[in-house]
Amino acid sequence: MKKSSLNRALLVLAVIVVVLSIWGPERLAAYREQSILDRIESQEEETDGEGYRYQLNANEKLYILSQCLNSRTQPETELSAQTKAEDASYQELTGAYAFVVNRKGPSGSEITDEEVYETVNEGLAVLKELGILPDSIARVQAGDYGATLYSAIDVPEPRNNVAVWKVSLRGSLQNTNKENRLIDAYMDADDGKIYEFYVRRQMDWEDVDADALIAAWSSYMGLDAPEVYETDNPLLETTPYFKKYIFSGMGDERTIVTVGFYDGIDELFLKISK
Repeated sequence: MKKSSLNRALLVLAVIVVVLSIWGPERLAAYREQSILDRIESQEEETDGEGYRYQLNANEKLYILSQCLNSRTQPETELSAQTKAEDASYQELTGAYAFVVNRKGPSGSEITDEEVYETVNEGLAVLKELGILPDSIARVQAGDYGATLYSAIDVPEPRNNVAVWKVSLRGSLQNTNKENRLIDAYMDADDGKIYEFYVRRQMDWEDVDADALIAAWSSYMGLDAPEVYETDNPLLETTPYFKKYIFSGMGDERTIVTVGFYDGIDELFLKISK
């Protein structure tokens, strides 16, 4: 009798195992599907989107912009900026660095077309207070200048990019008196700081304290202290009146910044391109 009961129990257990092996996985899958239906789950995903930029420090931004300016193959005048075929499509760029017109316009955090001239004037005022520019340099008038927004892009790592406004005296005014005027400037489209400038003022190179000027400018930009770039090559510039400085860049790379003066046209400049 006991043996018969044991056999029945084993038979029932075998039936249960068979049923579970057939029906169990299907029911479990259905249960899991039901548990995630009608639920929205979000997941942060890193993308290489065109408008996305890493938070670069001042030395890194300076380095990227300098490399992009050095890689240009033609002058970036106002006319060429209007007629160039390039846009800021990162997928179509070639080379290590590219400097292209940003035809999509400022993003929500960048200086707009309406703000650019007043922001330049604010930047010029700060440079005058710091002794970088003479007080005689006139304010920028919107009707006399053109402004173009550019993207300086590290092509292999396009999220490393810097947006800058180039502000230039209009070509139609090239034959007017330029004394005490800004000729060209590159301005950061995020914070309005001025990277490069060319200004006209009656003066001599002996009147320029290049070391004091670069020290004030590097502090204004938030850069590390520079070193003097020692060179005996007078052909690095088209003027004999210049002094070059080295700033740390990205990784082990460096950026060269030049303070110089064109004697014939009385033009003082600070530039980060070679």
